[in-house]
Amino acid sequence: MHEFAMCKNCETEYNNVYDRRFHAQPVACNYCGPKYSDNDEQDFVKIINNVASKIDSGKIVAVKGLGGYNLICDAKNNESVLRLREIKGRDAKPFAVMFRNIESLKEYCVLSNEEKELAESWRRPVIVLDQKKELCYSVNNDLKSIGALLPYLPFHYLLFEKLSVSAIIYTSANNSGEPIISDDAFAKGNLNNKVDAFLSHNRKIQNPIDDSVVKVVDGKQQIIRRARGFVPNPIYTSNSVDGIFAAGAELKNSFCIGKNNIAILSQYIGDLKNFETFEFYKNTVNQFFDLFKFDQKVIACDMHPEYLSTKFAKNYNVNNLNGNRIPLIKVQHHHAHIVSCMAEYQLNEKVIGVSFDGTGYGTDGNIWGGEFLICDTKTFERYAHFDYVKMPGGDLAVEEPWRMALSYLNHYSVNRIQNTDCFKNVKEEEFELVQKMIDKNINSSLTSSAGRLFDVIACLLNLCPKQSFDAEGPMRLEAIIDKSEKKYYPFEIVNGIVRFEKMLNAILDDMSKCSASTISAKFHNTIVHIVYDIVNKIKKDTGIKKVVLSGGVFQNRYLLEKSIQILVKNNFEVYTNHLTPPNDGGIALGQLVIASNNI
Repeated sequence: MHEFAMCKNCETEYNNVYDRRFHAQPVACNYCGPKYSDNDEQDFVKIINNVASKIDSGKIVAVKGLGGYNLICDAKNNESVLRLREIKGRDAKPFAVMFRNIESLKEYCVLSNEEKELAESWRRPVIVLDQKKELCYSVNNDLKSIGALLPYLPFHYLLFEKLSVSAIIYTSANNSGEPIISDDAFAKGNLNNKVDAFLSHNRKIQNPIDDSVVKVVDGKQQIIRRARGFVPNPIYTSNSVDGIFAAGAELKNSFCIGKNNIAILSQYIGDLKNFETFEFYKNTVNQFFDLFKFDQKVIACDMHPEYLSTKFAKNYNVNNLNGNRIPLIKVQHHHAHIVSCMAEYQLNEKVIGVSFDGTGYGTDGNIWGGEFLICDTKTFERYAHFDYVKMPGGDLAVEEPWRMALSYLNHYSVNRIQNTDCFKNVKEEEFELVQKMIDKNINSSLTSSAGRLFDVIACLLNLCPKQSFDAEGPMRLEAIIDKSEKKYYPFEIVNGIVRFEKMLNAILDDMSKCSASTISAKFHNTIVHIVYDIVNKIKKDTGIKKVVLSGGVFQNRYLLEKSIQILVKNNFEVYTNHLTPPNDGGIALGQLVIASNNI
């Protein structure tokens, strides 16, 4: 705010010890503060009326907000939402919706007391809520949930005063996969010709930041994306983490720095494979080092040698002033997931860790993701895991789950491809190529990933043979669950390996006589019982009763709630992430704490 010189009235109030505004840090008014402009228009009354009129008539507006530029349109106008998808390059992933007030939010969303409290909190996050009434199909493409938030800027309130509509799409203006846009010249050059109004202000955004995303699970907050409102709130650790820089993961990245016994996580950065996002990551690391006067003494990173965050950490590992190399500690991905949760509760003793996610580099060189660990904040032991299955095409198997479905059917010699519809739209030559890759073990690394298993079941039910966005298949699978169904499928645990041959055959049998909703429920219930069976076996072997559930798959509300319920019912102490995301956005905290115990 130093760029905005105070007018005489503001300066008088600011320097008068008896005035309420004396205690404010930034002081400004309509005459001396930041100002909005709509291209050449400077009159704010005209600007707000023009913007509201355009939104009401189905137009799209770009607006500079608190942490970056956003795109806005009528959330009930399907044509407008589809056009916004074209502008943003986002085919199917749900959009966040800003509602006029809590009453309009309640009209379209199911809202518990805990969710209402979060929605109305000063943090104003996007909250993933069950849908009560559809806005328009293109908002969430039939996922039965809405990412809802309430106004949090004065501009939002003033806009809704003029708007006829009660709900607007409120999404970042960047192309999908790129960092949020904060530079005025870049925004104008990229957006001005695509939208019907371009609204900016003359206050520089020093720290670009997205809206936070949360949900309520088992009556408690779960953070999906930790950003505005939550960053840089510190997390207090039980031991010193001073001078440790944790580089984080590659997907959904955030990094972490340690000051004394305080861990400071960065805002959500994104997927580092994108060039612009990686540049944003590097700039934000330098900004945090400067802002918090951070002097790095130890670097922690993921074990995966090809992660860009790992390579960045290695490059940062330069000679310090004494001519010595800064210690570099590599941390196993799923151990970091579990310790990220342990750090929230300052747990140091041995726990049972259940880590379910999509991808993580294992100590045997394979891709892990369905892991049962015995660990503390220093070391871990792998007790059990989901069966290894080939992943034909590597990352392509994530984008095209039919590849994993074919691999699972091959792995368990389930010759029933004709029973499924999910392969019908796959080109014959592509199908044959993937079959050869599996048969000859070409570009088909092994994975124990729980995320890939969820992809497979969603694919077999023809919900998502190809994914338009991350975790689309599992999200669609969760959206159709018949919550009244209590049954589950058979499974085997052989020498610490969970095998799914019986479950797959039972699912294929059910496909001709049961609804997809029933099958989805029985599958989820199966995973819950697998969790309980293995955790219970570990307790019998070790006496450990504390269980930590972490990893991106546990963003699935049904899976997490049912897992908590069955474990608590059987006298386990269950811990889940609340201050950090269970996904890879929380990995850096785990890396930080593990490194502090391995120096």
